Amino acid sequence: MKKFLLIIAMLSPALIFAQNKKTGPKTFDLVVGTYTTGKSKGIVVYRFYAETGKLAYLSEIDGVNNPSYLTLSANNKFIYAVNELPKGEVSAFSFEPKTGKMTFINKQSTLGADPCHISVDKAQKNLIIANYSSGNVAVMPLNKDGSIANGMQTEHDGGHSVNKERQESAHAHMAVFTPDEKYVLYNDLGTDKINIYRYRPSKDPRIEPATPAFVSVTPGEGPRHLEFSADKKTVYLVTEMGSNVIAFDYNNGKLKQKQSITMLPDGFSGQTAGAAIHLSPDGRFLYASNRLETNEINIYSVNQETGLLTFVARQSTFGKNPRDFAIDPTGNFLIVANQNSDNMWVFRIDQNTGKLNQTGIKVDIGNPVCLKFAPAE
Repeated sequence: MKKFLLIIAMLSPALIFAQNKKTGPKTFDLVVGTYTTGKSKGIVVYRFYAETGKLAYLSEIDGVNNPSYLTLSANNKFIYAVNELPKGEVSAFSFEPKTGKMTFINKQSTLGADPCHISVDKAQKNLIIANYSSGNVAVMPLNKDGSIANGMQTEHDGGHSVNKERQESAHAHMAVFTPDEKYVLYNDLGTDKINIYRYRPSKDPRIEPATPAFVSVTPGEGPRHLEFSADKKTVYLVTEMGSNVIAFDYNNGKLKQKQSITMLPDGFSGQTAGAAIHLSPDGRFLYASNRLETNEINIYSVNQETGLLTFVARQSTFGKNPRDFAIDPTGNFLIVANQNSDNMWVFRIDQNTGKLNQTGIKVDIGNPVCLKFAPAE
């Protein structure tokens, strides 16, 4: 028995992950947020088959204005989507994973303009929403039936940065809970900061500035999205304006930069815009998308001891403006949303190198901009 336990203890995380993939679910729901200014009318759900990478249409819900970013509750019973409008709103839906059916519950003001990101805590108590144009983050309490209550708190940074056209004022771009949910981190493209707030889910106010209250990046970078490493000791940030991936040591609400690595090819001088960033489920590879004249996904290997990145390859997305992408829970496939090409492409992930291989599977969908996987119960 002792020998058996020793063998289990010696198994690498990657090997354990590979074993779990063999016994885990084979089908998932892919929930897609869109802009409704073109062909799309709202949120679309597909069934994803993890053994083949194929997608099958399940359902959609119309009449949802610009659900450009969405999130699912921890129990997968509810979907929350921002409505990216000058008078920002957020909508709640009940969700049936078996059928993909969505039913509208209610919506509320986000207390700001053009909301572009939303997070929900594990206990289903609060939403945190980033309002891009007004530059504030809003705390929205949730009711037990999944509906959204009136917003109760907003926080705003009054600063600016060096780019007079894009950084004339604060522009909140992402607000996420730390893995232990003791803190909320929110990226501000306009002030070149990652703001750090304590999260107190049952108090008023819900979020309060931590000490220190922020960490700055090089002026002009434009922080966009971030991702925690598998061991929760590193935070990776993709910058929209600088098209860099920046790594920070993370410890109990404190961030310290340790690496910055470009997303651009040598000698490139065209227009770019960093967008999404995600880790493979086993934490061995990090992926980041770049838009405008690049339209690529950059691939990096992750040093499991230091969290530092090494460039591996870049892959064309075969479309324009890859605003978001998602890696399926088995870690075998990556699906990219090409916003301006009205399509999604499926790539197979090489488990040894992290590189992407096109499968030939393409789905036509209007202005896809946010992808979220959920178990198909």
